[in-house]
Amino acid sequence: MTAAAALVRRDLGLALRQGMDSLMAVLFFVLACVLFPLGVGPEPQMLARIASGIICVAALLAALLSLERLFQADYEDGSLEQIALSPLPLAVAVLAKVLAHWLTTGLPLIAVSPVLAVLLQLDLRALPVMIAALALATPSLSLIGAVGAALVLGARRGGVLLALLVLPLYIPLLIFAVSAIDAAIFGFAVRPHLMLLGGVLAGASVLAPVTAAAAARQALT
Repeated sequence: MTAAAALVRRDLGLALRQGMDSLMAVLFFVLACVLFPLGVGPEPQMLARIASGIICVAALLAALLSLERLFQADYEDGSLEQIALSPLPLAVAVLAKVLAHWLTTGLPLIAVSPVLAVLLQLDLRALPVMIAALALATPSLSLIGAVGAALVLGARRGGVLLALLVLPLYIPLLIFAVSAIDAAIFGFAVRPHLMLLGGVLAGASVLAPVTAAAAARQALT
């Protein structure tokens, strides 16, 4: 556990020193949400109707931006091989790196989302549900994305391949998150949608680190 915590601190320190991946993800999220009113028009009722979809799709794509570097830097400088040879199980190391990725990418997206929701005229009654949906969906995005990032390690044009592998797996998360926010707007029950998001997160927390570790080990050999 100490080694896993040290790995999280190391990745957080690297992210803070470099900063570009996290900053790019947040800037992309903000710009994508700001561009939609320019494209579909500033009419408040129209924006309010599609705000949930805009925010969830933009968050999904923003999280995808930084996934390629999740293992790539460690793979290139040999750190990933050292981690694989250490006593720390590789699946636990993957989980630690995913946690660091979510803290530096997913959490900032959640923090900035209320401002964008107001900009997009989202019903303020749906704000808590939107934050809850993003809090459940973004860790799943990092976990599922880790599998794709491990599968494309060392591949040419890995970013494009990663997007093709991961985006279809993100569709259920997108549907459940948008459904939860829309249910809050129209006064329907939101709990079933949030429970589905929680179920995906629980399943991904168990399966994704093991799968990503196996893919990373295969890339190292």
